[in-house]
Amino acid sequence: MFENKTEKEAREDILGLVKEYCDKYHAKKPYEEGDRISYASRVYDSAEMVNLVDSSLEFWLTSGRYTNEFEKKFAEYLGVRYCSLVNSGSSANLVAFMTLTSPLLGDKRIKRGDEVITVACGFPTTVTPMIQYGAVPVFVDVTIPQYNIDVNMLEEALSDKTKAVMIAHTLGNPFDLAAVKAFCEKHELWLVEDNCDALGSVYTIDGEDKLTGTVGDIGTSSFYPPHHMTMGEGGAVYTDNPLLNRIIRSMRDWGRDCVCPSGHDNVCGHRFDRQYGELPLGFDHKYVYSHFGYNLKATDMQAAIGCAQLEKFPSFVERRRHNFDRLKAALEDVSDKLILPEACPNSNPSWFGFLMTCREGIDRRAVVEYIENHKVQTRALFAGNLTKHPCFDIMRMSGEGFRVVGDLSVTDRIMNDTFWVGVYPGMTDEMIDYMAKTIKEAVNGGAN
Repeated sequence: MFENKTEKEAREDILGLVKEYCDKYHAKKPYEEGDRISYASRVYDSAEMVNLVDSSLEFWLTSGRYTNEFEKKFAEYLGVRYCSLVNSGSSANLVAFMTLTSPLLGDKRIKRGDEVITVACGFPTTVTPMIQYGAVPVFVDVTIPQYNIDVNMLEEALSDKTKAVMIAHTLGNPFDLAAVKAFCEKHELWLVEDNCDALGSVYTIDGEDKLTGTVGDIGTSSFYPPHHMTMGEGGAVYTDNPLLNRIIRSMRDWGRDCVCPSGHDNVCGHRFDRQYGELPLGFDHKYVYSHFGYNLKATDMQAAIGCAQLEKFPSFVERRRHNFDRLKAALEDVSDKLILPEACPNSNPSWFGFLMTCREGIDRRAVVEYIENHKVQTRALFAGNLTKHPCFDIMRMSGEGFRVVGDLSVTDRIMNDTFWVGVYPGMTDEMIDYMAKTIKEAVNGGAN
């Protein structure tokens, strides 16, 4: 097949066949009533598959040209100076938090026993790095119907050990960035935005429209299949701060001091002529470690998919907003039975899902069971109340390791009464309308 062909010609033949294969065998089937509607799904076409195979034919495997392209274009989209691709959103949160423990930050570094203000109503890996390091998460309550941190509790949560605020934008709905940012600036605290569920959301602050994840000191994203865009697995950490970026890169890349990209040596021109720590003069800088880091890089094949997804991403955001608005309009006549979600003031969310809280007299379990039995997938708001999970058993019994401000009563209500359905960009109007019909049936007596 490849006789008398150059490598370039052979590759073009292969990629042409890949496109044909994807167009024929991966074409999405039209929705028919009775098909199961998942809360999320990948939206892709032959561009992603062609990029994936193109990368595999190079067989570079680790970070390479597609990684460089993605980091550059993703940073440009966000409007930030620096972006580092990692292997998951959870790893992105790990890198973001551990960056703030670096000795290079002097008195502002987070040390063991220091406190970080956060919420218990969310995904565990926003909090996990704090606990594993030995910092103390301080949990405050959230609000309904925005499902984000209650900013009125920030001052009460503050102590002389507080070093940072690290919280997520819930299902695409930004938290009150103006209030949280002002609080952090007033008390000289770091702000980490877990943006894993909110990529594309916009918040207007100081008269400027900013994408979420870019207002704080560090932002994080996830590219897991259900998220706003996907690489299969993957995540990103981004910042405008050059020192934080240096530390982020070090934490991601084994903790090394060297900034040479993979496959390159002696970019700085001083690989063998400097002294570090108590190492001998001229010790190979490629193997000098300034942090206790990790290897959390993504592969170039993941990045190749991400490059194709990024081209489509603006249309994904618009479709999510369309689906959310259509579903909310259809459910307004059951707002006496369900509390419907509301966007944070001064924001334009890129919705990840559609959250609903059952009002008094409506049984969440029965409603969810009815909806699921009618082939619509639902989800709880992640952990509900993280402090009640088995991973907290030892800390709860000892009374050490975390601190709670207030009683988390709204968090507990969400744990008991809240559920959500998807609005991902692959959903059609027919799917949204069927979901609305099913939810209304459930709360209007069908669940009993």
